[in-house]
Amino acid sequence: MSSTAKPYIPRLLQCPEISFFLFGPRGTGKSTWLRHVLPDALYLDLLDASQFLELSRDPHRLEAMAADRSDGAWIVLDEIQKIPALLDEVHRLTESRNWRFALCGSSARKLRRGGANLLAGRAITVNMESFSAAELGKSFDLSLSLEWGLLPMVLRGPQQAPDILAAYLDTHIREEIRQEGLLRNVPPFMRFMSIAGQLNGQVVNMQNIARDAAVARSTVDTYFSIIVDTLLGHFLPAWRAGVKVREAAHPKFYWFDPGVARAAAGWLHDPVDRPWEGFSLETLVYHELRVYNEVSRKQRPLHYYRTPAGVEVDFVAETSRRTTARVPHIVAIEVKRADKWNPAWNKPLISLGTADGVKADRLIGVYTGERSYRFGAVEVMPYEKFCDLLHKGDLF
Repeated sequence: MSSTAKPYIPRLLQCPEISFFLFGPRGTGKSTWLRHVLPDALYLDLLDASQFLELSRDPHRLEAMAADRSDGAWIVLDEIQKIPALLDEVHRLTESRNWRFALCGSSARKLRRGGANLLAGRAITVNMESFSAAELGKSFDLSLSLEWGLLPMVLRGPQQAPDILAAYLDTHIREEIRQEGLLRNVPPFMRFMSIAGQLNGQVVNMQNIARDAAVARSTVDTYFSIIVDTLLGHFLPAWRAGVKVREAAHPKFYWFDPGVARAAAGWLHDPVDRPWEGFSLETLVYHELRVYNEVSRKQRPLHYYRTPAGVEVDFVAETSRRTTARVPHIVAIEVKRADKWNPAWNKPLISLGTADGVKADRLIGVYTGERSYRFGAVEVMPYEKFCDLLHKGDLF
């Protein structure tokens, strides 16, 4: 390793023992992780023009490329979505040669659209996000993350964060979206991206977005599906527990990374304000919840909660679903970008925790201060402590 090379940061994600799809947004470290956890694998990168052309013309060449590999050997196919037809060959070789495949990509959209069968259950799916606070450890910087996010390339060069994020978004649109034929007309999509960036962490009203972007409502649905399928963002649905009040129906939308949301909004060269940092902190909490769900393989359903009266809880993790004999169990989380916790912020948590037809196992407040508190059933903790307890499995 050269003196200027950055040390490898271990990821929480464990390498499966069987073939798997590895999906995640561009630039989150999937290829680096694969080279680290599968150092002896045959590595084929479909971004390499020569390998792409050879395998796209004749997928059967894959067997010849790996002919000397032993029983049970690993083969990595990076950017698998570029040649969906390869999956039929992977399926055959999994059966006939007993090889194991790591199939890496930033979207399953093209695979599904091409009629690929995703190996008919012979490969599991795992997802990789940007760095977690638990992975970064003592090098984690909350202020930096709120402003610029957690992409590895940003953390390597935070002084160039605006240029890096602008290039990231441009590359994503050019390579991931335009080259795969997902868009015919880019300018309306860019208007939509700016609006969606500004709405990070907020309830989505499709009709209003369509009006502001000057496109049809159906087009907005298509645009959001592109962002979600290429893993740039996620919808957080409203929680419907069956409690007596009527719950909100519209979902919230979160970008996968606050820095990318800022780039989409067109605010890379404008100072961020307190409300924006508040949504960024929610984005980071949602990010950690998704990472924990994936690493632990618990996959607890995540929601937000709001009543027509405006009572809102930022995140609800459903730890036990409703049955005919049991009410649902939840962990409720309220997030505040503040250095001091206001006890008035406990009210939404207490309201949900005491509602009929639900059992709240934990009520948690997360903020950017330094002290932990206990207000009756409500536990308040700094962001870093929340991440530590979450990834230890102490919250759910």
